[in-house]
Amino acid sequence: MHAGRYHLILALAGRPVLHGWWGSEQVARAQFTGLVGRYGQPGARVTLVDEETGTLLTEWPEPG
Repeated sequence: MHAGRYHLILALAGRPVLHGWWGSEQVARAQFTGLVGRYGQPGARVTLVDEETGTLLTEWPEPG
């Protein structure tokens, strides 16, 4: 089990390369924004999931 409820995943070319878990949704969303700013390029995908409920909270790029 991880210390946080909110799971942030960065995938490049379909492969997960970075994971982070936070107990605060506000902190996790700030981290999400930072990852999009650093890695927001074609082939990148960033997702934020509430592991307690299994809910996808946000993703980049947004499904179009």
